[in-house]
Amino acid sequence: MHTVYIGTAGWSISSAAASHFPLDGSHLQRYAHVLNCVEINSSFYRPHQPATYARWADSVPDHFRFSVKLPRSITHERRLRGGEADLDRFASEVGELGSKLGCVLVQLPPSLRFEADAAFDFLTALRQRFDGMLACEARHPSWFEQGATELLTMQRITRVRADPPAGQPGPHVPTTSVAYVRLHGSPRIYYSDYPADDLAALAAELHASAQADSWCIFDNTAAGAALFNALDLQARICA
Repeated sequence: MHTVYIGTAGWSISSAAASHFPLDGSHLQRYAHVLNCVEINSSFYRPHQPATYARWADSVPDHFRFSVKLPRSITHERRLRGGEADLDRFASEVGELGSKLGCVLVQLPPSLRFEADAAFDFLTALRQRFDGMLACEARHPSWFEQGATELLTMQRITRVRADPPAGQPGPHVPTTSVAYVRLHGSPRIYYSDYPADDLAALAAELHASAQADSWCIFDNTAAGAALFNALDLQARICA
């Protein structure tokens, strides 16, 4: 059955948004009572113990899903080369999420060009460790050319549709039937609130894509807009 996953980057609940969530429980428990997914970005900066992932999984309902960001040691420091040991460690950590691991998110640095051999080796190694949903947010124009599109399609890796679309020279070209929309805030990245008309159009689009699951993550968290945008979109989807 088609599911639209709507959430934010992280599960902090501001005092302004607190009335939309239960009063009892941890922030994650309260968040997961209302929204059905979350994106873990802290994994990009530092590893988490397997027990931490297990505790998070135990804190949320069965239908809830986590998207976990791949460590920067792989994407930004090693630049996709020679990161097998880091991949193994990451896989062993997030494996504790079990069926609640909904997606692994790969965000590439804007300076990282698409190099076919390195990209093939990396994405093959990634796919060998994760059979579920993988999403890639590339930010260099070369990752939107035909060779990259074909490789992402072959490996069943969803091209992220980001706003603003860094590096993307033209219209979004999907690589799988699953959508992963990542909204950073526009015009002011991480800060700007999305207006009602934009959210209404997005809700209609997500409603129409009924053949496969869809993800929408709000990353405009710096001034607290993300939670309100997620709640607004959820209400429109469920209406």
